[in-house]
Amino acid sequence: MVTPNYFRAKIREALHLGETPHRTAVAFALGVFIAFTPTYGLHTASVVFLAWALRLNFPAILAGSLINNPWTVIPILGATMWTGFFLLGIQDVPDVSWSHLSAATLYETVGPFILPFTLGALTLSVLGALLAYPLGLILISWYRKRPIAQKM
Repeated sequence: MVTPNYFRAKIREALHLGETPHRTAVAFALGVFIAFTPTYGLHTASVVFLAWALRLNFPAILAGSLINNPWTVIPILGATMWTGFFLLGIQDVPDVSWSHLSAATLYETVGPFILPFTLGALTLSVLGALLAYPLGLILISWYRKRPIAQKM
């Protein structure tokens, strides 16, 4: 017969609640790192692969990566480009001529944005992960000390 304790044990196992707060915070910070990387379209694949390869908490990595979602993608892209231009000292943003955009001119149009975008994304990835780890560690430790969390 299946008891409520059986379901609690399965939930704990699935969420890796037996892990230390440190490992869960590392997983969350890795997810935040993935959220800001310039590999759009591969974020979920990165989450699945790294959770498997590093044997980390999949829900924690996924939660961190979901910082980048349809509601936040535009602000993240704007911050990424601004950071890249700022770090490279580029003050005049290159013009984009949408009227003459074709497959042949695509690289010429997008080319000036590749380095600022990549540098900005990687910078924000590192900064986001460095901020997410201590914040995640504090919140996870606080949550696990609560009496209700211990019953789960």
